[in-house]
Amino acid sequence: MPQDNLQPIEELTFRQAMAELEQTVAKLESNTLELEDSLEAYERGVALLKNLKARIGEAQQKVDVLVGQLEQSATDEEIDTTLQKA
Repeated sequence: MPQDNLQPIEELTFRQAMAELEQTVAKLESNTLELEDSLEAYERGVALLKNLKARIGEAQQKVDVLVGQLEQSATDEEIDTTLQKA
């Protein structure tokens, strides 16, 4: 399973990286690869998984920021009213 013709992970879309990871897992589970090829496939799979987890983390942070912006709907008047009651 030569790694030379594989696209760099950073250039893959999320969907492409997921598909490649699934294929890699299937190849490893098939138990048909030579030891050296298995190690290369495993190494690529770990790199794919690490990259995918990082992308999910970044997406989660963006969602959290957007949700936070929605929750900060209090206007200056509402804040002033709250302060005057105190």
